[in-house]
Formats: sequence, C-alpha cells, structure tokens
Amino acid sequence: FCCSTAIVAQDYIFFLHNRFLEDHELTDEHPRYGRAAYQEIITAFEKESFTVFSEKREANTNPQEYAREMITQIECLLESGVKSNHITVIGTSKGGYIAQYVSTFLKNPDVNFVFIGSYMQGDIERFPEINFCGNILCIYEETDTYATSAAKRKETSALPINHFKEIKLTTNLEHGFLFRALEEWITPSIQWAKRNYN
Repeated sequence: FCCSTAIVAQDYIFFLHNRFLEDHELTDEHPRYGRAAYQEIITAFEKESFTVFSEKREANTNPQEYAREMITQIECLLESGVKSNHITVIGTSKGGYIAQYVSTFLKNPDVNFVFIGSYMQGDIERFPEINFCGNILCIYEETDTYATSAAKRKETSALPINHFKEIKLTTNLEHGFLFRALEEWITPSIQWAKRNYN
C-alpha cells in the first residue's frame, strides 16, 4: 500500500473479508456456505471506479492491531488531501469487527463504514471498548444466527455518528450471504461509499 500516489478526487474502499479466509485458501469451500467470493466482491467495487485496498489476512489476526495499521493508511490518504467522506471501510463478519475498531480508533465522523453481518447480541458486554463513529451502514441477514441489528451499539456509542442506517436482508442464506458477491449487500455498500446516505 502506498498513498503517495493518492488521487484527491478518487473514492477509496478498504475491504475486510471474513475470518474463514484467514485460515483457508481463496479456493477452499466452507462446508456450509461454499467458497468465499473474495475476488468477485473486490471486482464489483472496482467496476464502480473505486480504488480498492484489500488483502488476505493471516490466521488469527488481532482485530485491534490490524485496525491500527489500517488507520495509518487512512491517515496517509487524508494527509494527501483525500476527503474523509471519499474513504469507506467495508467489513464482513470478523472483517466487520475490525472495521468497527477502525471507526472507534479513528474518531472521524465523516469517514464511511459498512458493517456486514458483524454485530451479535451481547457485543456491548463483550466489546465495551467499541464506539461507532462516522457514517455507519449496518447490513444483516434475518436468518443469520451470528448477527442481528446493531441499533443498541449506536445508542451506547459516545462518538459522533453523522449518518446511521440499517438494512435487514431476507436472502435465507444465513451467515453464508456474506460469502457471496450478492447485489443485495454490495449495491447498498456502493451507494453508501458514494455518499448516498438515504
């Protein structure tokens, strides 16, 4: 990653994949959800003219440490003159939790975040240090036993949230919905990253 060549008017997406890909190859099949469509997801964002930063993380990545490394990259873009709301951090499952730490540590109310399938009942007790900050879109699937509405986290967050929206999907794919390059979550993520907060 090098932001010395950052284009000020460009829109940037940081995409953070789920935990399965930390432990598996890109071609491996999850026994329940199938292959994670990592490259297809990135391609979908690139087709919309975003510059996408993403990498396959190492096994057992520490979410807080990784979030702090990402913030260094984001701050580099900001110092290059890129506007905060031209930067979007999108995370699925564990990637969504890393994105929440980025939101917490960065404390920039104008950066865009999309948290996908990454809030569970009891998270406020489990991760009391997380504070949402920024333009926050949460997407979750009705049949997903690993994620639900994050409205409670919004209420407990002490940092500024300029925009907040939640989308509940009904794909019947359980947690597997975020393994796929589904229009149902990719399209609203793209709209959010383009600053269409309605």
